[in-house]
Amino acid sequence: MQKTFFLIFMLSPFLFLSAQKTDKKLEAKIKEAISGFNGNIGIYVKNLRTGKTVSINADTIFPTASIVKVPILAGIMDKIEKGEIKYDSLLIYKDSLLYAGSDILGSFKNDEKIALKKVIMLMLTISDNTASLWLQSLAGTGTRINEILDNLGLKNTRVNSRTPGRENNRTQYGWGQTTPAEMGKLFEMIYTNRVISSSACERMMRCLGRNYWDENEAISQIPPTIEVFSKNGCVNASRSEVLLVNAPDNPYIFCIFTKNNKDLSWRYENEAWATARKISKMLWEYFGQK
Repeated sequence: MQKTFFLIFMLSPFLFLSAQKTDKKLEAKIKEAISGFNGNIGIYVKNLRTGKTVSINADTIFPTASIVKVPILAGIMDKIEKGEIKYDSLLIYKDSLLYAGSDILGSFKNDEKIALKKVIMLMLTISDNTASLWLQSLAGTGTRINEILDNLGLKNTRVNSRTPGRENNRTQYGWGQTTPAEMGKLFEMIYTNRVISSSACERMMRCLGRNYWDENEAISQIPPTIEVFSKNGCVNASRSEVLLVNAPDNPYIFCIFTKNNKDLSWRYENEAWATARKISKMLWEYFGQK
C-alpha cells in the first residue's frame, strides 16, 4: 500500500502534465462552434509556446485538395538541397504541361521561359494547378514526395494523383490525403527548421506567407499586420485550411479539414468557410490578443 502511494506521488507531476496537454477550455469552445455541422470535420490546434492542443477527429484522413502543394514544395526543396536544380533555374514551359482551367501558367506560350521560383510562387500563392503538377513531376513525382513524407513520420499524408500504386486512394481522396494532426505537424516541423534543412525551411516559410486566397477563408480573420504561413484547399464537398499564425505571445497552428459537406456552394456564406472563419476569429481572440 505504501509503495503504491509512493509510486502515485512520484508520478503525479507527469500525470498532471499529461492531463494538461489538451486545452479543455478551448476544446469545449470549438466543439460548441462545430456542433451541427453538415458534413465531416476535423480540427487540430496547437499553442506552440505551451504545447497545449485541441484534437477533434484530428487523426481522420481527409482529402487535401490544394493543400497537397505543401508536400510538393518539400519535394522541390529536397531537389534544391541536393543541387539537382536551383531555386532560380530557368525552366521551359511546354503546352503538354497544361492542366485545363483558369491558371496563369496555362496561358503561357509553348517554349516560353520561366524561373523555378516563379513557378513555386504560382503554386502556393494563387494555387496554380498547372504549376503544381509540373513541380510534382520535377520533384520526382508523388513517389519521391511520399518517401520524404514517410521519412518525416507522416504516415497518412500522401500524394495520390499520378502516383503508381495509389489509384484507389485517388478515387477516394483525390489529389492527396492527410489528417489535421499530420498537416499541423508538417507546418510545425517547417517552422522549427526540421524539414530537409534550416535554409530550406526558411525558404518554405517565405513561400507560404504569400497566400492570395484570403477573403472567404480562416486567414481573413487574422489582422494583416500578423505574419501567417498558410495553405487552403477546396473542392465542392471539401473545404480545408491550415494556418500557422505567428502571434506575438502565443504562435499557434490551426488546421481545419472537412469532407462530405452538404453545402456545395461557392458563396461567402458557405457553411464550411463560415465555420472556419468563426473558429479562426475565436482562436485569434484566445491566443493573439493576450
